[in-house]
Amino acid sequence: MTLLDERTVPDGQRPPARPLRRNRDFLLLWTGAGFSLLGVQAAQAAYPLLMIWQGSVTGAGLVGFAALLPQLLVQLPAGALVDRWDRRRLMIVCDLVGVLAMGSVAAALIADRLWLPHVMAAAFLEGTAFVFYRLAERAAVRNVVHPAHLAAAVSQNESRAHVASLLGQPAGTALFAMTRWLPFGLTAVAHLLALVSVLLIRGDLQEKRTAPPRRLRAEVAEGVTWVWRQRFLRAAVALVAGSNILFQVLNLSLVLIFKEAGHSPAMLGVLGVMEGVGGALGALSASWWLKRLAPSTVVIGAFALWAALMAPVALITDPVGLGALCGGMVFAGALMNVAAGVHQMRITPDAMQGRVSSVFVLMASGMNSAGVLVGGLLLAAFSTADTVLGLSAAMALMALAAALSPAIRSAGREPGTPAGKRREPGTPAAKPGSPAGEPGTAPRPGTTARPDTTARPDTAHDVNDVNDDDMNDHDDANDNDDDAKDGEVPTP
Repeated sequence: MTLLDERTVPDGQRPPARPLRRNRDFLLLWTGAGFSLLGVQAAQAAYPLLMIWQGSVTGAGLVGFAALLPQLLVQLPAGALVDRWDRRRLMIVCDLVGVLAMGSVAAALIADRLWLPHVMAAAFLEGTAFVFYRLAERAAVRNVVHPAHLAAAVSQNESRAHVASLLGQPAGTALFAMTRWLPFGLTAVAHLLALVSVLLIRGDLQEKRTAPPRRLRAEVAEGVTWVWRQRFLRAAVALVAGSNILFQVLNLSLVLIFKEAGHSPAMLGVLGVMEGVGGALGALSASWWLKRLAPSTVVIGAFALWAALMAPVALITDPVGLGALCGGMVFAGALMNVAAGVHQMRITPDAMQGRVSSVFVLMASGMNSAGVLVGGLLLAAFSTADTVLGLSAAMALMALAAALSPAIRSAGREPGTPAGKRREPGTPAAKPGSPAGEPGTAPRPGTTARPDTTARPDTAHDVNDVNDDDMNDHDDANDNDDDAKDGEVPTP
């Protein structure tokens, strides 16, 4: 079973979906987040330049720390609050914070009144706002697209991230070379454009909430527990966390390889471009792959490809050759990100999307930090070539572990996986007071959502059913009969 087959229904029982290129709300959401991501990348590239050109290397480290600290400090609370608050209003507030924070830095530089604590505070505030914004935007995606287009939507989001990284960092450095306030002015304008995009979205970005809010700590714990009880997600988080450590060591190794080979530091830009192209291609082609491959095949194949491509890095010094190898690794990573993202969005209740995403991001960010530390220790103790060969061997062991893991092999068929019922774009939200399991509420961790006669034919997927096709046909027919009785007309 492929990832896109997890929720198939008879062709005659579902109305045709509107193409993503004509889905106004998705295009606005996608474009707005793209502007925001582009601005953040440009600002992050300009922070160290700003402080170092002021003669403060320590200041560069402090500003960089302040910008990245929210990734670790507020990630889990942000996920819980994204699930609790109105996502549209939250994204609007985040864009306003970005505009004010980056606008204040640009104004200070124009007035020639640079102050380190001010830049640190602005970097922290914008970083915090961006954590909230990204979690809210990710959680909102499946509320504005048809289920048939979820994989394509996630792949476009992944490709957007790679393109923004590819363009944002060079733009930040180029604008700083022109005049030092321009990167921050661009970032403020980017947040303003993102704000306009969110304001123009017409549809709801979440299902109606009926359950009263609880203590923040309890809601965060519920999200972590829910991820832990999903066998595939739990295994995927562990594997991705481990691979991130290895990739951070590889990044440091590549810098040493370039230095030892006598290449100019500018040649690292070639590496970055080829990685960005590989990531964009992997993301854009993800829908094609996911129609033909099961989630387990994608995950295992990605780790196996990473192991195979890492080994030659120890033997090659040509920048283009290294760029091709790294581009292939990023291609596989983008494909796996889309596969895991689609799976997570489909099985996670809407009321827990923010918390589940925050767990993934926190694990990735935390392991990135650990990977840099491990890389420094390994490269100080061993040669660059031996370190890279060791990374390849470790990645091969992780690929073997993924292949032998029942949780990875049974992706999409885990016992107790919530159905993740959701309201289709264009259909009414659940009425207040609806019981647990109906649209607008989150089933308890590890439980399956109650059947709902107003749900769309493809919104519930019983992963324990041994006869999925027959049951889907039967459930779809019942759902259509109920819709007809209620006078409800399905909309794409």
